[in-house]
Amino acid sequence: MSDLSDRTLTEAPAPASSRHVDAGDEGYSKDLKSRHINMIAIGGAIGTGLFLGAGGRLAGAGPSLAIAYAVCGVFAFFVVRALGELVLYRPSSGAFVSYAREFMGEKGAYTAGWLYFLNWSTTTVADITAAATYAHFWSMFTDVPQWVLAFIALAVVLTANLISVKYFGEMEFWFSLVKVAALVIFLIVGIWLVATSHEIGGHTPGLASITDNGGIFPSGVLPMLLVIQGVVFAYASVELCGVAAGETENPEKIMPKAINSIMWRVGLFYVGSVVLLALLLPYTEYSSDQSPFVTVFDKLGVPGAAGVMNLVVLTAALSSLNSGLYSTGRILRSMAVSGSAPKFTGLMNKGKVPYGGVLFTAAFGVAGVGLNAWMPGEAFEIVLNLASIGILGTWAMVMICSLFFWHRAKNGLVERPSYRLPWAPYTQIVTLVFLVTVLVLMWSDGGVGRTTVMFLPAIAAALVGGWFLVRGRVAEIAASRD
Repeated sequence: MSDLSDRTLTEAPAPASSRHVDAGDEGYSKDLKSRHINMIAIGGAIGTGLFLGAGGRLAGAGPSLAIAYAVCGVFAFFVVRALGELVLYRPSSGAFVSYAREFMGEKGAYTAGWLYFLNWSTTTVADITAAATYAHFWSMFTDVPQWVLAFIALAVVLTANLISVKYFGEMEFWFSLVKVAALVIFLIVGIWLVATSHEIGGHTPGLASITDNGGIFPSGVLPMLLVIQGVVFAYASVELCGVAAGETENPEKIMPKAINSIMWRVGLFYVGSVVLLALLLPYTEYSSDQSPFVTVFDKLGVPGAAGVMNLVVLTAALSSLNSGLYSTGRILRSMAVSGSAPKFTGLMNKGKVPYGGVLFTAAFGVAGVGLNAWMPGEAFEIVLNLASIGILGTWAMVMICSLFFWHRAKNGLVERPSYRLPWAPYTQIVTLVFLVTVLVLMWSDGGVGRTTVMFLPAIAAALVGGWFLVRGRVAEIAASRD
């Protein structure tokens, strides 16, 4: 097992021609184009956490939610920028799992991969739950059980995801285009409503919507701090463009532009949208049962507007589900070829899609259908918190890999690309401190958040136990590879 532990930082520098090669990167087609990657980056930064999660969190924290989005957005950018530097160093469909393997050994890759799977397997449940919740907006679906709608959503997206990466990229392009177009329209309409003081549901939009209802912190600063763990979930897909880089032909040209654009998109779409929502209606008008964007258009009384917006947020949920199945399929294959994931998760179909890993993730979605049948009211909140644990673990592994990479570059063992994470290594350290702080906040929130943190020892035990089950196979594959 010692052979597989972290590689030391005192190795002799390897020539460029012998740079780390990951067997999990073989067999993929390079069909993702610049427009796909750019829209995947946008789609990763705009998801279910904004369209559905913002309603309940705005009701709880008030306008201060915009501050929480801004703070989390900065750290999300640091994470994706760190991943971008690693991608420019060596593009890989295994992404941070592949980098963990290079800089931390097989145990690091195993831990990174399964934490990422925890993230997306639970996010898959959150997405199908959100899709079912949105569908109930229309009267024709009101009497259909939530679990049935959740199952239909999973089946449709799973089928589409198994065809080919080109089809996935095309779907994600249009999904993201719909989301961006809808948010741009909302921002334009919202600014016009505020500028003209147009009445909405008996309320006059403007600063008074904030100042007359307790100000920016209507319930104090603590509620804003406590919603941060949910806000982190909103940025859960920002790392997706790093995974997709392994299936594009010119990552060194495409990735920097896509990653850099995430920062202003976060500022415009997340922070801007929440500020506008707070200006349009008092925060007490929003709820966790309905998308805040649908609430605004509903109260505005524009015929069909709320239905169209609901269709958009349904698209966002399906987009996130599509992305989750895509990324976990690639990550699991990277793990399977090294022995740390079930062998069947590494299987590829004729469309060069790792269908084994995609189906494995979808199986957990089926379990989520059961959760929707058992406790439909709490399903979203439960999986949201579990997904947050996976996200925190994934982001932490990205930053740790980035630290290892920076350290090796400092010792002259590797060469950093010109596209770099700024202010290293302080950026990585501050981000890791932030992630630990989020865990503390989850514990402080009590309820489901505290219960989730209490699962950490069980998750750690499962990881350790799993490693002892697979380490023999990992060692055997590593020996044959060497």
